[in-house]
Amino acid sequence: MYPVRLDKFHIILASKSPRRQYLLRELGIQFVIETKDVDESFPAHLQGEEIPLYLCHKKADAFDGKLKEDTILITADTIVWINGHVLNKPADAEEARTMLRELSGNRHEVYTGVCLKSAKKKIVFAVKTAVYFKELSEGEIEFYVSTYKPFDKAGAYGAQEWIGYVGVERIEGSYFNVMGLPVKELYDELCNF
Repeated sequence: MYPVRLDKFHIILASKSPRRQYLLRELGIQFVIETKDVDESFPAHLQGEEIPLYLCHKKADAFDGKLKEDTILITADTIVWINGHVLNKPADAEEARTMLRELSGNRHEVYTGVCLKSAKKKIVFAVKTAVYFKELSEGEIEFYVSTYKPFDKAGAYGAQEWIGYVGVERIEGSYFNVMGLPVKELYDELCNF
């Protein structure tokens, strides 16, 4: 039996991200996937963790009036923050290369905002992880972009892929947060829901 009484809830993960789906599945939680198309723009004045907090709220609000008493909706958003600005998902290979050049030899923060919502309750939190990249060569950048095509990833990289193996010098905080879902913090919040 699962250590937390989550079987009394119908859990919805509102994410198309295969990494979030994998991590939630590995947590041993039974869930269904249901997504809504949500405009992921945000006010320009938002900084750092304010951005994913705003976006996970926005994604959860798309389900207003549709959640039952025994349902917990999970929404999340992850950003890469460096030098006072956000790196979104790259539009193409050239933008991915540009992002990786900026990350090369630098520290950046990964913020994930998570919202847990039921018909009567809402919990929102953010987790920050610092990631340090070594200096990447142009060859390493080109190999990664052309082979892995990281166009669905904030900051144009996945720590769980080749670039993470060879490029990430160290991580301070949750590794899983960098993958897109801070599973330990999510588990703790679900335990208290």
